[in-house]
Amino acid sequence: MTTTTDIGAPAAPAPARDRRGSWVPTGHMIATRFMELRRRRGLMVALILVTIGIPAVFLLIRLLLHAFAPHSYGPAGGHDIYTGLVAGVLYVFGFIVAATLGATAGSIDLTEGMFRHLVVTGRSRLALYLARIPAGLAIIVPLVAVGFTVVCAVCVFAAPTAVNYDGATLPAGLSLTGFETWAGDHPDVVLCDFPYNAPTPANVACGPNGSVSKAPPGSTTPGPSPAILRAQAIQIAGQDYSDYRTVFLYPSISLMIKSGLWIELEALVGFIVGLGLGSLLGQRTVAVILMIVLEIILTPLFSHARIPHLINLQRSVVGLATAHLEPGALPRVFGGGGPGGNGGPMLLPESTTVAVCVIVAWLVGWTILGAWRMMTRDA
Repeated sequence: MTTTTDIGAPAAPAPARDRRGSWVPTGHMIATRFMELRRRRGLMVALILVTIGIPAVFLLIRLLLHAFAPHSYGPAGGHDIYTGLVAGVLYVFGFIVAATLGATAGSIDLTEGMFRHLVVTGRSRLALYLARIPAGLAIIVPLVAVGFTVVCAVCVFAAPTAVNYDGATLPAGLSLTGFETWAGDHPDVVLCDFPYNAPTPANVACGPNGSVSKAPPGSTTPGPSPAILRAQAIQIAGQDYSDYRTVFLYPSISLMIKSGLWIELEALVGFIVGLGLGSLLGQRTVAVILMIVLEIILTPLFSHARIPHLINLQRSVVGLATAHLEPGALPRVFGGGGPGGNGGPMLLPESTTVAVCVIVAWLVGWTILGAWRMMTRDA
């Protein structure tokens, strides 16, 4: 007996490849981790209040004070307000909130008793850990960006219309010729208020309110002529012009771009380290406390103190490395005065290459530690 085969019948489809054992997280896994974090309303409210609420409330108060009492309170924005908020508020609090979110993401499955259920699904533990990185960054990066945008907008659109240089109010953005012309028209202010590294003319004496006296007290010699005062003021302006150029009404576009990337880098470091530490410890509270101690106590201490035989260990602190990447126009973080960046005084010396290597080592190292702990933890 012979049988015939239906040649026209479609072949059975090949079974779909089981990707549950792959270490690469899928889009569904990332979306699930994102929803788990976003549903924690208390955490989300705290993140919004710190990253957006603190700078927004501070700037709103300044706007209202200037609106109701403009003679007593200066404009709400400006270059100085911008640099103070970026280096003093967004940098520190951005790291802390990112670390808090990371520690939560690294320990949420254990604290809620879901780790065993995730393991029995057959998903790769490494993929489960790596899925938390884009999920958490999708939350913290936009929050930090919104808070930073609020600061930029207010500091630019509510900036003062004139700069204050050594107590004198004068136009901003003057060229050298314009600055000297202004100085020649205002010799009293220049001669009495501006810094000068040479002796002033013998017959020039400053009277009350910064005005030039026509003759020094107790002298019968007539005061200098207006032409002499004008020439002396122009000479002083030429010497002070380099300092005047560093005074700005509002932050430049290049400074805002560099500062925004720098703040986001700090948030990225905080989240990755917090994620790894939370996974390593298996709980959020201790991990958050350790991250706050690192940012508030250890990093400022290691940034300024030179401990003999431990300088290389100090350079390995990630906070010191990110401080060396700070834009030069910002004041140095962790106090102490002076400009920021690699050339800031009183900051432990460290090259840019070493700083970048330290940051990469922390990101890779804590990712490996966190993933290793998740892969070896008992379900």
